[in-house]
Amino acid sequence: MENIDIGKKIAKYRKAKKLSSKELANLAEITPSMLSQIERGFANPSIQTLKILAKKLDIPTFMFFLEETNTSNLVVRKDQRKKMIVDNLSYELLSPDFKGNLATVIMNVSPNTTSSEKLLAHEGEEIALILEGKIKLYLNEEEYVLNKGDSVKIPTNLRHKWENTFDQNAVVLFSVTPPIF
Repeated sequence: MENIDIGKKIAKYRKAKKLSSKELANLAEITPSMLSQIERGFANPSIQTLKILAKKLDIPTFMFFLEETNTSNLVVRKDQRKKMIVDNLSYELLSPDFKGNLATVIMNVSPNTTSSEKLLAHEGEEIALILEGKIKLYLNEEEYVLNKGDSVKIPTNLRHKWENTFDQNAVVLFSVTPPIF
């Protein structure tokens, strides 16, 4: 909440409505000088004034209190993906980071490679899509061969492992919630 500048938000919404400071001040029944001070951060509006401003700007009052999202941090360029190697598997993080509730990763599985010696379970659900090649997936005691275009949902705490016993690389796109790396 410390990064929220209510005055700047009021100015942003006012400009989006194509209202001058004087017009909004008149609508909200405050002086143009007071509105100017609020927008520049030199005065703090009362809750009542915020409610009136929100109503005149046709937005919910809570909009003044939402933190801004830096959208440039949401884009991950192909050549700037974070790469990880865990044992014999390589991963490329498609998400900007492991913050939040979801991470999406590309897993590259070389021939004759397995994700683990034994079946492992973890917190978090996974959805996986085979992008290239084919791969064996063990879910509890069952074995499945997944081909390009096949997908699977792995519920939380279901024991599983990936194994490439084939002669070509397998590429698996998966999302996991919450991120567990």
